[in-house]
Amino acid sequence: MGKDKTSRVMRAARHIRVRGKIHGTSDRPRLSLFRSLNHIYAQVIDDIQGNTLAFASSNETQFKQVEDTPTKQEISSSVGSLIAERAKAKGVAKVVFDKGGYKYHGRVKALAEAAREAGLEF
Repeated sequence: MGKDKTSRVMRAARHIRVRGKIHGTSDRPRLSLFRSLNHIYAQVIDDIQGNTLAFASSNETQFKQVEDTPTKQEISSSVGSLIAERAKAKGVAKVVFDKGGYKYHGRVKALAEAAREAGLEF
């Protein structure tokens, strides 16, 4: 049998490897994201206490009530702005970015840049 690995398995391995190095603290929590085929999810996590401080996703009702259909990158930047607003409301200004094993490209990059523009530092 060959050692044929799918992209999903390889992403999970990258994510585990990165999570060995990145940890969120109370001072600087972790901004983690998950990208599915249709949606993108972001959360700010304090790994020491095991709490999720803020959460935003493209699956929320405000993104479903849009008249014209925006692209996935436009929705990702809206989620990035939303997660930054919610994190700042909880008193979080600096985070550690955990891209979840995904490449810093496309929707991941759009979310990160929008969160930076909205005031999060990472």
